[in-house]
Amino acid sequence: MRKLTKEQKRDIRAIAAKRDEDIDFSDAPAVVDWSGAEIGKFYRPTKKPVTMRLDSDVIEWLKADGRGYQTKANWLLRQAMTHLTERTRAGSGKRHSKRIGKGK
Repeated sequence: MRKLTKEQKRDIRAIAAKRDEDIDFSDAPAVVDWSGAEIGKFYRPTKKPVTMRLDSDVIEWLKADGRGYQTKANWLLRQAMTHLTERTRAGSGKRHSKRIGKGK
């Protein structure tokens, strides 16, 4: 992200100093229909680098579509996390966990 210019910083300070009642919103009418709104569309959680050992066929599958395989993996994990979280909430309130893999 590029840094703000002195003029931009000045403009931000001037707007921040105004009271809400003094801001003219006439060129931006109020939105009354929020039916098409998407929750979290622009939410970008912080990323954290990790090292994982994945089966080679899983990696090949993730990379098959080209660039963005890490984003794809993150999306798949988020979907699983959301699904499992919702299932746990809908259940008896107990947390269920399964270990996957050999010897566990």
